[in-house]
Amino acid sequence: MESKIVDNYESVTLHQSLLISKLFTVHYFEYMNDFSFPGEAHNFWEFLCVDKGEVDVVAGSRSLSLKKDEIIFHKPNEFHTVRSNGRVAPNVVVISFECTSPSMDFFKDRILTIGEAERSLIAQIIMEARQLFSCPLDDPYLKKMELAENPPFGCSQMIQLHLEQLLIQLIRRHTASRQEKKQPSTLKQKSDGDLYERIMNYLDQNLYTQITIEQICKDNLVGRSQLQKLFRERNGCGIIDYFSHMKIDAAKQLIRNQSLNFTQIADTMGYTSVHYFSRQFKKVTGMTPSEYSSSIKKLSEEPQFRR
Repeated sequence: MESKIVDNYESVTLHQSLLISKLFTVHYFEYMNDFSFPGEAHNFWEFLCVDKGEVDVVAGSRSLSLKKDEIIFHKPNEFHTVRSNGRVAPNVVVISFECTSPSMDFFKDRILTIGEAERSLIAQIIMEARQLFSCPLDDPYLKKMELAENPPFGCSQMIQLHLEQLLIQLIRRHTASRQEKKQPSTLKQKSDGDLYERIMNYLDQNLYTQITIEQICKDNLVGRSQLQKLFRERNGCGIIDYFSHMKIDAAKQLIRNQSLNFTQIADTMGYTSVHYFSRQFKKVTGMTPSEYSSSIKKLSEEPQFRR
């Protein structure tokens, strides 16, 4: 049989609504409850997203307070500062980039709220950045991100794609009509989503206790294998590992709040002793509670005061 070449295809030019041309910084900060950044202005975009806690922000002439899952965009040449509010030690994501697309006007003078999809994209950006750069992501005074010698293939492009998708998704979600219905999901997706949300609420409510997987299954009427599969699909680890990280994250925030000593924190978090708490803390973070406290305090100091 003789084959024929069909050459009457017509291409479609793909329009780029947003194009990130340069990346300046990708930071994930765990601030002390008394941290204060003196402020700066630069000729590129920057956004700050609160992962945990609260922060006070100055953006131009505005003074604002941001809570968990709120994100603010600083337009080029806008002076901005950030500080902890003295009560709750915050975790924040700060990413700065160059984008000259007219669509960026949408973000001027706005505070938006992110959802699960946007949280996932930000987490992907942080994960890729930890592989792309050899420098730590928690230095608020870093001006140049040093590239790693052998980052994974396509690492920088993945950051660009995730960042562009994040911006597009925020514009779509916040400009969509309230009357528009969400795309229907399958019954299984809805069931898994409802179960995951229920379990996450349960873990939050029991964060200051010690619980077993048997207790989680019993209290939530779910099978062990189903529960483990759900958490491995969504988080890449089992539920007890995930819960341990949640507890240590909460302990880190208590350390940065500077209102309790390590023994009190261990007791508050439901650990049987401060020694067991210290072992668990080092297992998760790679450092002891005192080492963590010292390192975070050091990052809170301006460069000229560092030793």
